[in-house]
Amino acid sequence: MSDTTRTEIPVEVNNFYNRTLLDRAVPALLYNRFAQIRDIPANSGTNRIKFRKYGALTSQTTALIEGVTPSGKQLSVTDIYADVLYYGDYVTLTDVVLIETFDPILTETADILGEQVGLSLDDLCKAVVIAGASEQFASTATAVNEITSAMKMTREEIKEGVRTLRSNNAKPITSMIDPSTGYNTVPVGASFVMIVSEDTLYDIEDAAGWTPVEKYPNKSDVMPDEKGSIAGVRVLMSTNAYVESAAGADSQDVHGSLIIAQNAYAQTRISGMTLQNIVKPLGSAGTADPLNQRTTSGWKLSYVAKVLDALNLLVIYHSVSD
Repeated sequence: MSDTTRTEIPVEVNNFYNRTLLDRAVPALLYNRFAQIRDIPANSGTNRIKFRKYGALTSQTTALIEGVTPSGKQLSVTDIYADVLYYGDYVTLTDVVLIETFDPILTETADILGEQVGLSLDDLCKAVVIAGASEQFASTATAVNEITSAMKMTREEIKEGVRTLRSNNAKPITSMIDPSTGYNTVPVGASFVMIVSEDTLYDIEDAAGWTPVEKYPNKSDVMPDEKGSIAGVRVLMSTNAYVESAAGADSQDVHGSLIIAQNAYAQTRISGMTLQNIVKPLGSAGTADPLNQRTTSGWKLSYVAKVLDALNLLVIYHSVSD
């Protein structure tokens, strides 16, 4: 157990002390926004969810024969399973910190933990969708370790990715999870969506055909964190976008820009365990805290993300400008 003491939060300087803490910079959390939500009811006796996908029927081009009943077709299904797991973390504060600090420490702690929750969910979802997506490698590369520093994201790479998705009969995104309300969905203009890093955005902003959101004819449909569009793809930027450090042929970082189509992946929680903020006040531990010296604030939630169709997801691996 790691206690937060006066070593971590030193004595304040009264003169010129600014009681308003600095805003903490957090990345835009994007990967969760484009998932289906399929929660498991509480007390259902399981943490496992099953997604079922029905296969398409082939075309029927043989003419019917008078008086002869054709054999017909059979439906096919694919069952996809995912197990919900539990995650959580907490911080411990001493009574001295609570008594002496100028800051509203428990309120600030709740804010910090909330940011940690968002980043944790984004990382969990990102790891699943990147691992389960179809892959495209920039230029002539066939693997991440073959990508050189010259193999950057281009309009041609994006067009190739869109062609692949369309060839897979992938449908454009038409809704997303509203980041301001948590898990309510809102409609968006039909399009493929790409999540990129700030370095990738730096490169494609100079590409032919790039349209920044400032030049959209209808700005009412702009998504949070959307920066522009190119080749029919709406581009969202996050500092938490996928990057493989020193993985390229020149030991440079390789960025994975994800293009998302409709119904590509889902996320599931246990109803009633979507997120809990748990505060244990001084002395609540009983004999484990005999002098009322420690309080804790933490969070716990249930979560799993699952790719439903790799053909509706495409990650383009590429380098970026220095």
